[in-house]
Amino acid sequence: MIDRWQLFEAGHCRHPEIAARRDGALRPCQFPSLAAALHHRQHGWLLFDTGYASHFLQATEPFPERLYRWTTPVHGASEQALAGQLQAQGIAPAQVAHIVLSHLHGDHVAGVADFPQAQVYCAEAAWAHLQQCNRVQATANGYLPALLADVPDRLTGLQALPLAATVPAPLHGFAPPRDLFGDGSVLLVDLPGHAPGHTGLWFADADGPVFLVADAAWSSDALEQAVLPPALVTAWLGDGPRYRDTFARLHALGRQYPGVRLIPSHCRRWRPARGSA
Repeated sequence: MIDRWQLFEAGHCRHPEIAARRDGALRPCQFPSLAAALHHRQHGWLLFDTGYASHFLQATEPFPERLYRWTTPVHGASEQALAGQLQAQGIAPAQVAHIVLSHLHGDHVAGVADFPQAQVYCAEAAWAHLQQCNRVQATANGYLPALLADVPDRLTGLQALPLAATVPAPLHGFAPPRDLFGDGSVLLVDLPGHAPGHTGLWFADADGPVFLVADAAWSSDALEQAVLPPALVTAWLGDGPRYRDTFARLHALGRQYPGVRLIPSHCRRWRPARGSA
């Protein structure tokens, strides 16, 4: 089972606050790119997303990919890369056996190449959509295919995983989750709307359940207060109506089960204290 886990900030970007919540200000603010490292007693280290890394800067050097860097100013891509932070804690890249990608936007996958021995998991719909895009379309959709160049040889689609034999009560309002290791310790949950194949990860520690919801919400405050992003933002990269439905389900889950820790991938509340990672 999961006996240790930690959140890491692997760089951050800057956007106007209103991009994340419709009542937000126009002033720019920081959005951390959070990744999680979980240790399973039998299966070793698992990452949920990888955040930014120096590969992001290389992938956004040419045009049209450079437009991604211009519209989303990124900080800490190299010095806060997840691989370096893990190594500082004595966890070598070769020890990471599994990477679950919530979706394929560049700010979630830039560090995948730093863990070349890890098996990579993502939804089939996410991978299919990436393959359908040319370079201009990929950039417009937040993809940087160069970051995933070596992934096809180590990719597993989520439909290849078994359905969970037992579904925790808080997840009954969602599609049946997939069981990553077949023991109920890590469940992968369809959270549609933000991007094709968008997926969350559920597990429990000694303090109770944790639900990593990726970009199904931009912040815990917005989720708790039921404040959506502007409709233009949710429609730009994904499916606005499905995003709003998923958001509403997560809001209801949080109200009914306040003991569940709902963790969005860009939430400043969940930023690790400086120096703790």
